[in-house]
Amino acid sequence: MDFYTFVELPPDLPKLAHADRLMLLGSCFAANIGMKLVEAKFRCDVNPYGILYNPLSISAALREIDGGKEYRPDDLFFFRECWHSPMHHGDFSSCEAEDTLQRINGRLKEAHEHFHQLDCLLVTFGTAWVYENKNTGTVVANCHKQPESYFIRRMLSVNEIVSDYTSLLSGLLARIPRMKVLFTISPIRHVRDGMHANQLSKATLLLAVNQLQATFPEHVFYFPAYELLLDELRDYRFYAEDMVHPSETAIRYVWERFTQSCIAADALQIMEESENIRKMLAHKPFHPDSEEYKRFLGQIVLKINRLNGKYPYLDFQKEREICRIRLKA
Repeated sequence: MDFYTFVELPPDLPKLAHADRLMLLGSCFAANIGMKLVEAKFRCDVNPYGILYNPLSISAALREIDGGKEYRPDDLFFFRECWHSPMHHGDFSSCEAEDTLQRINGRLKEAHEHFHQLDCLLVTFGTAWVYENKNTGTVVANCHKQPESYFIRRMLSVNEIVSDYTSLLSGLLARIPRMKVLFTISPIRHVRDGMHANQLSKATLLLAVNQLQATFPEHVFYFPAYELLLDELRDYRFYAEDMVHPSETAIRYVWERFTQSCIAADALQIMEESENIRKMLAHKPFHPDSEEYKRFLGQIVLKINRLNGKYPYLDFQKEREICRIRLKA
């Protein structure tokens, strides 16, 4: 007897390898999966603008990264004793304009350096609702708690999203023909929009991605994170206390389904060995100064050296530093 609806994953999803260069942009799902990919030693750039929710802000960010934009003082605005960028999350904001610019341009330079070497772009749409600045007419990525009277709130149409991304992807794929684009829709509900308006928003995003798949069948793919949470895990025990965001258990489950369908077989083996190293480092010894523990740390270093010998692009700098500090202690 079945007690839940099983979500079948598409059979043709791209298989990610540790040698690939990845970039993730978008809603909290991109941040959650991106963090797990980084922990698994994939080469990822995760949300260089911070969390982004709507498709137009994500596409604007991609165009700026592609073009190597450098932010200047007139790209910022001052509000509540801080300098902000309407394109960036509040993590980039600061009391000094120069600090804000340094944070923004540092991340932009880092993202731009490897952008044209990307193998896979993972994009998570959160909502089709946008806020347009009344003075500039541009869609903002973040209102930074400015009064709603500063903005016009509206919902994007399917055609608007498809037109924007058809133009964007046509240009990107002409320059990076090997690149795959994996779309997801965030399962996080935007309850402030109202439940019906949230459903309309998610449906708009789903229809837009479906049309993009039809337009770019060799390059655009869809991973059903939204369906996994709403259909397979359709129970409030899989949500956090706010009853909106997925719980840690739900995130781990979606990650497991993601690895089953989107990670290459060789990469799964590397992930297992990397996880063993992480667990060994997490081990708390009874006698950290003992020779036995130092030999144990030496074994970890040997494992790291062996993996790096086979896969030189794996980044074990943090683990090496931990071993070095503990061996000197």
